Amino acid sequence: MFDGGGEQGAGGFDMSSLLAQAQAMQSQLMQAQSDLEKQEVEGSAGGGLVTALVSGTGELLSLTINRSAVDPDDTETLADLIVAAVRDASENARDLAAQAMGPLAGGLGGGLLGPMTGLPGQNPG
Repeated sequence: MFDGGGEQGAGGFDMSSLLAQAQAMQSQLMQAQSDLEKQEVEGSAGGGLVTALVSGTGELLSLTINRSAVDPDDTETLADLIVAAVRDASENARDLAAQAMGPLAGGLGGGLLGPMTGLPGQNPG
């Protein structure tokens, strides 16, 4: 049984060093995720008529609708503006997450932000 005592594994790499690196990366990823949860990102539509506020992880926190966007006879346009504002905020949150987690996820083949290519059962792109 392997005890992780710093012995060289197959191919000449140190398993305990690899485990320590993986644990450090996991800790950094957890910290980055925690930081993202605390951040807020805005998105808007209709020149600012509708503004959505989401957390860095994409959770919708608030929605602000300018009075001039409200037309009782045209609720479809308002609905479209809301969807567009939320989509914009969510894209901004994804960009923020990519910036925060990208360097860390790079060591995992991008697995946190998308499928890991080259693994069994995973299709590239």
